[in-house]
Amino acid sequence: MTTLEPMRITVFRRLMAEEFGPTRATTLSSDHVLSGLGGRTVDQALDDGVPAREIWREVCAEFDVPAERR
Repeated sequence: MTTLEPMRITVFRRLMAEEFGPTRATTLSSDHVLSGLGGRTVDQALDDGVPAREIWREVCAEFDVPAERR
C-alpha cells in the first residue's frame, strides 16, 4: 500500500488486532484518547471521518510501533 492510497477501515482494524491483540485493540479504539486526533478516541475519529491511515499513524506514534509494522 502506497502512502497516497487510502487505507480501508477493515485493513486498519486488522492491523490494530495484529499489533495489540483483538481484545486490547477494541479497548484502545474505544477508550484511549489520542492528542494527535484532537483529543478523540480511534472510534470517535473514525466516526468523524478522519482517514484510517492518519489514525494508524497516530496510533503507531503513540504506542511506538516499530517502523517495519507501520
